[in-house]
Amino acid sequence: MSSTLFVPNLEYFGNKSILENYKIGFLCSQKVPANIILKTYDWAIKQRTSGNCVISGFHSKIEKDVFDILVKGTQPMIIVLARGIYKRAPAELKREIDKDRLLIISPFSASVKRISSKTSFKRNRIILKLSDEIYLPYVNPQGNLHKLIRKFDTTIKSSKDS
Repeated sequence: MSSTLFVPNLEYFGNKSILENYKIGFLCSQKVPANIILKTYDWAIKQRTSGNCVISGFHSKIEKDVFDILVKGTQPMIIVLARGIYKRAPAELKREIDKDRLLIISPFSASVKRISSKTSFKRNRIILKLSDEIYLPYVNPQGNLHKLIRKFDTTIKSSKDS
């Protein structure tokens, strides 16, 4: 998957050297069965404890929860936005950028302010491309994420494997 450290036509904000790390992509369908949530939190704690770099959009509820777990550690992280890059990053993100442990990436121009299923699909494709490994705790068989991962020639680690 991750064959290049720098992808042209992307906007970067933060520590670009984070791209040199082994990156675990984290994607999850928006609606998650209850039995998957705690397993996902345990996975996030394991990534934080192990110092693994996680790349995600950190947009859905469960993805935000995973970010909240990861941000308590010291490992590097990458956020890929489904909108244009921030003119001013939120304070919590700015703190992590200032610690050189966060990189924010966007494939969109600053004029793209709204997140849509189309921008999310493109964001998720970038996450898959930049990741060395993928963790998908839950994929709705009827959802856009399922359609996307079917197109990728990759080994997908599911929550059953953790």
